[in-house]
Amino acid sequence: MSRYLARRLGQSLLTVFLTVSTVFVLVRLAPGDPAAAYAGPTATSADLARIREEFGLGEPLITQYGIFLRDLLTGDLGTSYSFHSSALDVVLERMPYTITLSVAAIAVTVAVAVPLGVWMARRADTKRELGANVLTIAGQSMPDFWTGVMLLTVFAVLLPVLPASGFTSWSGLILPTVTVAILQLALVSRLVRREMTTALASPYITVARSRGVSERALTWRYALANSAVPLVTAVGTRFAALLNGVVVVEVVFGWPGVGSLVVRALETRDYPLIQATVLVTATLAILVQLLVDLAYPLLDPRVRLGKAA
Repeated sequence: MSRYLARRLGQSLLTVFLTVSTVFVLVRLAPGDPAAAYAGPTATSADLARIREEFGLGEPLITQYGIFLRDLLTGDLGTSYSFHSSALDVVLERMPYTITLSVAAIAVTVAVAVPLGVWMARRADTKRELGANVLTIAGQSMPDFWTGVMLLTVFAVLLPVLPASGFTSWSGLILPTVTVAILQLALVSRLVRREMTTALASPYITVARSRGVSERALTWRYALANSAVPLVTAVGTRFAALLNGVVVVEVVFGWPGVGSLVVRALETRDYPLIQATVLVTATLAILVQLLVDLAYPLLDPRVRLGKAA
């Protein structure tokens, strides 16, 4: 286990390094002048030259990259052009909002998708299951921005019972959570249905049924337990993706997370802020994937981590 952890941590560090380095190059190759975005439309040539010199934008790319790596080793990701403060501090200040939205959306997804997927598997190839399948496909097909706008129209405009934007109270979490969860719910419930259908048709279920095991135990204790590994993998993958920022949903609802922060950083060509956002979100996503891997042996004793396996 220790060798496996050491190898995975090494791979994770390499992944984060390559990700941040790739973003460093790509944002500088993208069209647009960060000095012009920072100075505004009334800036003169002298103003632009001064800003480029202040932020080191006039240096060759390889020189900028060397400075970036030097500062990265000391934990300094630069000063945000937009916020005039540490880019890392700005990202860490926004990150709790994205984590809150992600945890809420995944909690709703698991609470609804797992029972729904089990119900669909128990009624496979019936008219009821077909109707539920159509609904999940519809939920999977709806763009999240359209879902968000529809929910805003109904519950914040026509029936003004929920706030339209921001996070001034916990009620402001409901609409963005439901918007994010609808797509995840459709994906996870269909996965549970597929895995449970396969598990319920397995020989060990037939043997357990012949021994008099109740249908409830067969479903929740046997079949669902043997479907736990792909389920946890899917949920962990979706959660890691949400931690990168649900950009569209955060913009629609004015959610103060890293998704809306990335949009502002891209609009203003705020290089330090973009790099800090990528570093933090990539680290969290890789950490979630590592925890998912470590959970496999707990869910299925046949799974072994390490070279010997």
